[in-house]
Amino acid sequence: MCKALGIVLAVATCLVMFGLFGSPRPGAPDRQATATGFIEAAQDYLRRHPDHAQTLAELGNAYLERARQSGDVSYQVKAEGALRKATAIDPANVDTLVGLGALANARHDFPAARERAEQARDIDPRRWAAFGVLTDALVELGEYATARQALQQMLDLRPGVASFTRAAHLLWLTGDVDRARSVLQRASSMAVAPGDVAYCQYRLGELAYETGRPSEAHELFDQAARAGFGPALAGRARANAAMGRTEQALHDYAAAGPPYAAELGDLYESLGRHSEAQAQFVMFAALQRLQPDDLALGRFEADHGDPGKAVRLLRAEWNRRKSVDVADALGWALHRAGHSAEGLSFVRRADALGGRSARFAYHRGEITHALGADAEARQHLTRALDINPHLTAAQKALKNLARDALPQASRRP
Repeated sequence: MCKALGIVLAVATCLVMFGLFGSPRPGAPDRQATATGFIEAAQDYLRRHPDHAQTLAELGNAYLERARQSGDVSYQVKAEGALRKATAIDPANVDTLVGLGALANARHDFPAARERAEQARDIDPRRWAAFGVLTDALVELGEYATARQALQQMLDLRPGVASFTRAAHLLWLTGDVDRARSVLQRASSMAVAPGDVAYCQYRLGELAYETGRPSEAHELFDQAARAGFGPALAGRARANAAMGRTEQALHDYAAAGPPYAAELGDLYESLGRHSEAQAQFVMFAALQRLQPDDLALGRFEADHGDPGKAVRLLRAEWNRRKSVDVADALGWALHRAGHSAEGLSFVRRADALGGRSARFAYHRGEITHALGADAEARQHLTRALDINPHLTAAQKALKNLARDALPQASRRP
């Protein structure tokens, strides 16, 4: 079964926390508890045994699980504190290294994540969680062949929710949507812990949304959100917006909080509520100063700020990692900065591996139109709408293309 899956990834850091760790010890917190229950028990244990490296490592990983489920990055700060203290006591603790790698992935420091995961793997080659962290880092670095190998090792060691969701992501990334959905459904059927069930629902919702099924996506996001999986609120907002439920979308984005300020700003801007949009963009900029993400900031600058700055940011990001997302973002930024021919080479690269990404196809269509290749542009824009009929940017671009093809006297303003 594992070999047949094909393989790889979950861009989101998917830790199945409990059952990862070493042998139990007298009075230790119950690792089969919920993340919240374990955190409370571990904190109590550490008040009596403040220098116990293994419990500190487990606590740090549990904080990361809470960050993943809630979307609250303050848990990352708590995780870092526990993991750094564990490192000072026992630098070779495998669970500490896995946690530090997962934290680095969450903060988009993918080279550091890779280094930590490889250290953990070298100490304990059968620690499956290390291969999960390594897979995530390699995918984001654009090293897809090596990522497949890492995930295959993870699947061999531990076929389950964490490995299957990663496999589904790679299948989606390479355009095999049906198999991606099948693997995610299998992961969902295997999930027992409420957090894992909610995560699988969220991932299935993402797949439904990206393939133009907002009603199905809304149902799945709603189930995940009701189970307390914080990022699903933003997913539900996207689905609501795609179905024209503007007020519900605004409400969900507000509930999702500051990490989604740019998306909320885009929605306000589409409604002509420019002052409210600007307030969200200011919040996004403030968050970027606290926790920089050059890919997100480059995308934002390309569409809302300074395309030249976007190119500088994204060229630097491309030098660090050759992922399809960075290739697409850099190509689009180059186009927005007036360098469409160079931009097309990057967007082609993203689209070639990116399988069935409506965004990649839309960007390729817009850029080829700017270069005068209208027939090719129409093909890519149509493909974008075949993947996701609710992609309004592609709808508008295709209409503009048809209008531009009319004689000047026949055009309507």
